[in-house]
Parts: sequence; structure tokens; C-alpha cells
Amino acid sequence: MRIGEAAAAAGTTPRALRFYEQRGLLSPPVRTASGQREYGSGEVAQVRAIRELLALGLTIEDLRGFADRLPLLAQDPPPPCTSSGSGVVGSAVVTRRLAALDAEIGRLTELRENLARRTRGDA
Repeated sequence: MRIGEAAAAAGTTPRALRFYEQRGLLSPPVRTASGQREYGSGEVAQVRAIRELLALGLTIEDLRGFADRLPLLAQDPPPPCTSSGSGVVGSAVVTRRLAALDAEIGRLTELRENLARRTRGDA
């Protein structure tokens, strides 16, 4: 399928597919004789996995850390990515991102508590 069809099937835009390719998250697709990109169902599934991971709070840079293993996440069902076991796709990245989220939640909780105390006059 051409880039527009693949993007629609993955729930994104052609521009996003080109961006993922430029950033190394998506292998360069096969080209037609006229130079147009051709995508298969595997690439569409990989783009869906990329979008899901981005929606979960991972960054493009996080994903670049295990870009060579992103095709594994297009499997049905995908392998786990939060286990501490070796060979698990993205486990170190996910562990770091969870720690960063926990730190941010702690900071925001403290900020909220301080604001609530000031509002009550407990300062």
C-alpha cells in the first residue's frame, strides 16, 4: 500500500511515517519503480506500536534506544516491555521512564500539598 493508505491504516499521517523513517524508528520501505514508498501490513503494525508507545509517555529518543527491536512489538500479541529480564524489548528504557514518571508524580504531589496548605492558611 502507498504511504497515504498505510498512514490511514495506522491512524496517522504520511508526514509521521516519513518522520519515523528519518528518526530510524521505521526501516526505509520498498520503493516502486517510480520511487513511491510501498508499505505492508507489518510496517503498519509497527507504526501502530510506535504510536502506542508514544501515547504511553515514551519519547522518540526513548524508542531510538531499541529501534532495531521495534518490529518485535508488531507481533500479535507483542512481547512484554516492562520486565527486568534480559532480552525484553525496551525494558531499560521503560524502567527509566517509569522512574521519571514516579519522580514527576512525587514533585507534583508535593507541589499540590504545599498549595493546599497555603490555601488553608497552614503555611
